[in-house]
Amino acid sequence: MIDRLTFDLQATCGDARAGVIHTDHGDIQTPIFMPVGTAGTVKAVHQHELRDEINAQIILGNTYHLYLRPGCDILRQAGGLHRFNGWERPLLTDSGGFQVFSLAANRKLKEEGCTFRSHIDGSKHLFTPENVMDIQRVIGADIMMAFDECCPGDSDHRYAEKAMLLTHRWLDRCIERFNATEPLYGHHQALFPIVQGCQYADLRRISAEYIASKEPEGCAIGGLAVGEPTEKMYEMIEVVNAILPKDRPRYLMGVGTPQNLLEAIERGVDMFDCVMPTRNGRNGLLFTAEGTINIKNKKWESCFRTINEELGISNVELHTPYTLAYIHHLIKAEEILGLQICSIVNLQLYLWLVGEARKHILQGDYAQWKASMVQKLGRRL
Repeated sequence: MIDRLTFDLQATCGDARAGVIHTDHGDIQTPIFMPVGTAGTVKAVHQHELRDEINAQIILGNTYHLYLRPGCDILRQAGGLHRFNGWERPLLTDSGGFQVFSLAANRKLKEEGCTFRSHIDGSKHLFTPENVMDIQRVIGADIMMAFDECCPGDSDHRYAEKAMLLTHRWLDRCIERFNATEPLYGHHQALFPIVQGCQYADLRRISAEYIASKEPEGCAIGGLAVGEPTEKMYEMIEVVNAILPKDRPRYLMGVGTPQNLLEAIERGVDMFDCVMPTRNGRNGLLFTAEGTINIKNKKWESCFRTINEELGISNVELHTPYTLAYIHHLIKAEEILGLQICSIVNLQLYLWLVGEARKHILQGDYAQWKASMVQKLGRRL
C-alpha cells in the first residue's frame, strides 16, 4: 500500500498540465475525465465497456446515494465498492454535500452537520464531517472528498462567505477524523478538500489559501457550473489555480460540456466529472469531434452510415458499428440498447478529448489545437 497519493507533473503548455496520478488501483494520466457512477454504476454502461471500449481510468461514486442504497452494511460485507461492482481501477467518491444541499426543502443545516430526508423513502438522516469520512472509508474509494456546503451560484456575498467558512470548519473536522481512522481494505485513500466561495474572487482566494495551507494530496474546486455565467466560472478557476499547489492534482467538480473541459484544462485543471455525456446520451444527444447530433431528428432516419463514415472522422475511436439510422430508431422506439449506445459514444468522445488534450500539451501546441476544437465542438450537425 502506498503511503500517499502522488502526482508527477510531466509537462506544461501555458497553464495547461499533463501528469500522472499514482494510486494503489493504478495510474491515472491527466487531464482526465471521470464517468459518473453515482449509485455504483455508470448508467447503461457495463464495466467491461468502461474499461475496454471507453478506456475510463477512474470512475466516480456518490456517498449520499451509496449510503442510502445499498447501505454501509452491504458495502462493508462486500469488501468495499471495488469488490461490490467489480471495478478494479481507481474510484473517487463525492462526499454527498452537493446532493444534500440540493434537497433544500428536505434538509436542515447546522454547525454539527446537515439533517436531511431520503429521496427514496423520506427517512431522516444526519451527515456530519465525521460520519461522511467513516462512510467513505466503508465505500473504499481511492480519493475521498471533504464534506462541504455548496451554495447556489446566485448567492449574495454574505451567504457565500458564511458557507465558505462553514466548509473550512467542516474541513478541519474531516481532516481530524480522516487522520484518526485507517483504510479498511488494504489500499491507500486520499482526502481532497474543496475550494468554495461562489463567484466572488476575494472569497475564492481566501478559500484556496486555506485549502493549500492543509497540504492536501489533491484539491477540488466546487460550487461552479451551478448557475453563474460561464465566463465567471473561468475567472474563478484562474483565481483559484493561481494559489493551489502546482504539484498536486486539481479537480473541477461537476463540469461540464466538451468546450468547458478544454477551457478549464487551459487554465490548469487536471480532473473532471459530469453527468452530461451519459444524461444527454440517454436523451438522444451525441457528442462528436465535429459537433453535436440530435439523433431524434428526422434527418438521421435514413442515414445508413456510422458516425465516423458520416462525419469523415478517422482519428476518433468511436467503437460503434451501428448506423445513425439504427441509433435513431432505437431512441425513437425507447429501446434500452439506444441509451447504452449513445452513452458509450459520448463517454468515448470525452475520454478521447482529454487524451488528445494531453497529447497536445506534451507536444507544446495545446492552445492552437484547443482553439480549433472549441469551434468544431460547438456546431450543431
